[in-house]
Amino acid sequence: MPLPPPRPLLFLDVDGPLIPFGEAAREPLTHEGNPLLGRLDPAVGPRLLALPCDLVWATTWWHGANDTIAPRLGLPRLPVVSRPEDYAPAPRGLHWKTRPLSEWAGHRPFVWLDDEIGPMDRLWIEAAHPAPALLLRVDPARGLTEEDFTATEEWLRARSPRSPH
Repeated sequence: MPLPPPRPLLFLDVDGPLIPFGEAAREPLTHEGNPLLGRLDPAVGPRLLALPCDLVWATTWWHGANDTIAPRLGLPRLPVVSRPEDYAPAPRGLHWKTRPLSEWAGHRPFVWLDDEIGPMDRLWIEAAHPAPALLLRVDPARGLTEEDFTATEEWLRARSPRSPH
C-alpha cells in the first residue's frame, strides 16, 4: 500500500496576522515587555493546531516566535523559515519570503498567511511552485479573521488525504 502524501504546510507570519495593528485590534492586556503581545488572541493557537497541515513560522521574529509567541498561543515549537545565507534581493514587487517558502515546501502544497502578500508573489508561486498553494493576504488592521480561517480550512481539507471509513 503506498504511503499517503505528506500534509500541506502552513507558513505563518506574526506581525499583522497574529498581532493586528488596527485601532479595532484588541487592546494590549499588559504593558510588561512588548505591549503588542497583548494583542495576541490565545484562541487562535488551538484553531491553527486543528487545521490539517504542518505549521511553520515565516516571520522576522525568526526563532523568537517559538520563545515568545508560541507559548502565548499554546503552540508547540515550530520549524522556522530563515532568510538564506546566500540571499539575493528579490525582484521588485516580489516579497523576500516568496522564493524561500517555495523552496522549503519542495513539492508539498502550502498555505501562506501574511499581511504583505502581493500580486507578484501570486504570479511567481503560480509559475514556479510545483504544487498547489494558497497565498492569503491577511488584513493587518484586523489580523486573522473567521473568513481567513474558513478559506484556509476549506482549501486544506480539499487537499488532505481522506481517512477510510
